[in-house]
Amino acid sequence: MEGYLAIEDGTILRGETFGARGKSFGELIFNTSMTGYQEILYDPSYKGQIVVMTYPLIGNYGVNEEDVESGKIHLEGFVIRERSRIYSNWRATKPLDLLLYEHGIIGIDGIDTRRITLMLREKGALRGAIFTEKKSRPQMMKELEKAPGIVGVDLVKEVSAKKTFTWSGQGKYKVVVLDCGVKFNTLRLLASRNFRVTVMPPDVPWQEIVKESPDGILVSNGPGDPSAVPYIVGTISNVIERYPVFGICFGIQLIAQVFGGKTYKLKFGHHGANHPVMDLAAGKVLITVQNHGFCVDIGTLEKNDIETTHINLNDNTLEGLAHRKLPVFAVQFHPEHAPGPTDSVYLFDKFSRMVEKHGKEN
Repeated sequence: MEGYLAIEDGTILRGETFGARGKSFGELIFNTSMTGYQEILYDPSYKGQIVVMTYPLIGNYGVNEEDVESGKIHLEGFVIRERSRIYSNWRATKPLDLLLYEHGIIGIDGIDTRRITLMLREKGALRGAIFTEKKSRPQMMKELEKAPGIVGVDLVKEVSAKKTFTWSGQGKYKVVVLDCGVKFNTLRLLASRNFRVTVMPPDVPWQEIVKESPDGILVSNGPGDPSAVPYIVGTISNVIERYPVFGICFGIQLIAQVFGGKTYKLKFGHHGANHPVMDLAAGKVLITVQNHGFCVDIGTLEKNDIETTHINLNDNTLEGLAHRKLPVFAVQFHPEHAPGPTDSVYLFDKFSRMVEKHGKEN
């Protein structure tokens, strides 16, 4: 059915909607992945955002029950150039449009996604809205103007666990995952490395983490503005000298704040499965999965026993840090892949060795 994509610069694009009916609002961002649309849909880090896929044909291999990365779809809308009307894959169980319908998410295709990508690269991230019912241009723009942005907004509480649970009860060492919007593959990779994995809500008192007596802590990925969650930074600051700590994406931004670092909003963010990152110690380039709109200011960390370990080769932004004295390290990209290349999965092995060295066997 006919629908509309409205953008805050005044652009109105007409397309065909699928999935749910109604209207949705969010920050418009583009993702450069060529495959992995199901994992993108289920990534909690996209909460508050309408995702524009730059690859033109989406939906051709359907969706399945195995590539689920969280409990539900969290993004606000899905924009593509062409939706495949048929799907073909031996693992597929249903089409893309049915999945969006079941989760109450609006999709729209027939949109010039290349035009939107160039617009966002030039102007930066913009708010957008998808309408499945016809409205006048003034009506659409008025509703869009009232929609909230993501700067200064705590989106973590909308995607994270509400109570502590055990993902894996078997393993030599115990890891607590501070859930800011964790992806399931992070938990799978920890469990596969002989860890007992306990997931805890982001607002858990730090004393409760200590009661769990972990051998290490992982601070997960998550959505939105890292400066809007000082309560999580406070929790981390109270445990970071007690245990080995590994931070992923949103996690690096929180850990940086513990050591006095500042974060800022990128012009259009890093979203996709093909971002080149230099591992400075190894002297090699990693092709990484990324999904973040904010970044840590390298200059705010230079005098705080923090060293830069990884750099983005597209814009020279910070992609990794490590503490010179404490067993603490973090990266801005997603080493758990899902979707994307496995170049950086070795970081889970690094964390495992760190826990073996500094943790205790229970």
